[in-house]
Amino acid sequence: MTARLNIAKVDATAYKAMMGLETYLANIFLTPIQKELIKIRASQINGCAFCLDMHTKDALKYGETPQRIFLLNAWRETELFTAEEQVLLEMTEEITLIHQQGLTEETYQKAKKLFDEKQLAQIIIAIITINSWNRIGISTHLELLK
Repeated sequence: MTARLNIAKVDATAYKAMMGLETYLANIFLTPIQKELIKIRASQINGCAFCLDMHTKDALKYGETPQRIFLLNAWRETELFTAEEQVLLEMTEEITLIHQQGLTEETYQKAKKLFDEKQLAQIIIAIITINSWNRIGISTHLELLK
């Protein structure tokens, strides 16, 4: 697949706006590993090789285990993920697959038991942001980093 345009070069203002979200997300309550789990799971669903490559490497740097990364696509079939991580993953799937049913009331109520409103807002923004990056990566054919 041949790379297409580079949005960072072609429209630096738009890219800077996206990076503003990343700057915001750097300071939210989620741990680095929780953020990477969200990014990896959304990228698996969306099929973004660039983001999968980047975020699996980042997760390993933060101390995530290869086993949990390998089994992330089947997280419901394991006992490797905490209750909080399971809700984060469920939210990630439902928001990423918004065309199916969106964030269900059942999942939202589970999340409300674990997270306050500000934290829920931060989680939703984190999920939306990686979905936007996935769409940029796939649409522009971003090449894997060497």
